[in-house]
Amino acid sequence: MFEGFDLETIELPEANLRVRHGGSGPPVLLLHGHPRTHVTWHRVAPLLAKTHTVVCPDLRGFGQSSKPADTPDHSGSSKRAKARDCVALMRKLGFDRFAVAGHDRGSYTAFRTAMDHPNSVSHLAILDGVPIIEALERCDSRFATAWWHWFFFAQPEKPERAILADPEAWYGGSAEQMGAEAYADYRAAIHDPATVHTMIEDYRAGLGIDREHDEADRLAGRRIACPTLVLWSLQDDLEQLYGNVLDVWRPWTTTLRGRGIDCGHHMAEEAPEELARELLGFLAKT
Repeated sequence: MFEGFDLETIELPEANLRVRHGGSGPPVLLLHGHPRTHVTWHRVAPLLAKTHTVVCPDLRGFGQSSKPADTPDHSGSSKRAKARDCVALMRKLGFDRFAVAGHDRGSYTAFRTAMDHPNSVSHLAILDGVPIIEALERCDSRFATAWWHWFFFAQPEKPERAILADPEAWYGGSAEQMGAEAYADYRAAIHDPATVHTMIEDYRAGLGIDREHDEADRLAGRRIACPTLVLWSLQDDLEQLYGNVLDVWRPWTTTLRGRGIDCGHHMAEEAPEELARELLGFLAKT
């Protein structure tokens, strides 16, 4: 797994991140979603590393990266704080400008990195996500039924207790689907109480401070300055919730392309070759 990549813990101003990096060429930062770690990219990263320098961190609060302190506004788990980590990490590795791709919850950090640091991000790829404020403002009975966990996770203590009672039953996954090493890494994360808590804090930040940041950007008329690629899983529910997913993103972007991929939610694990082709094509043409 990740043959030829280096694995290290990198100390940053606000967090210590476990990071896997390898390859050579233009840099691309890959951000995982909930409840995964950076290891979710183990089938995609080697394909990208043939022509790019690929950097895969555990986001702060996830996996084996450091855990932010709790605060009433959950700011330590905000996507703005995680975006600062992304820029600091890439600069520490020698890159002032880079492409970023994020899946699921990682897509919100990728979006925030491009929005807050336009001079640092050359390309943005969003995988299975729409802006948090769009999801919340479009919330209806379909969203509440399919994504009810957003609101359950906002409750104090109860989500952590429910998850830790039986993490495998809650989250699913298997060694056959994910690969034995990747599954072992993921399983260690979902059994760790500190990690489960800070993964849930990511959702609590989403319903409050992250939404506020999105709203401020929209009121100011800010858009993503770099080319943006949006991909979504056809076997997941974004099309059922929003119809044409690109229509949701148009008010937030300046240059936009994208399509659905015929796979389930964890596309880096289920359709790695197709995902890698899409990313490489996007990075090469823009």
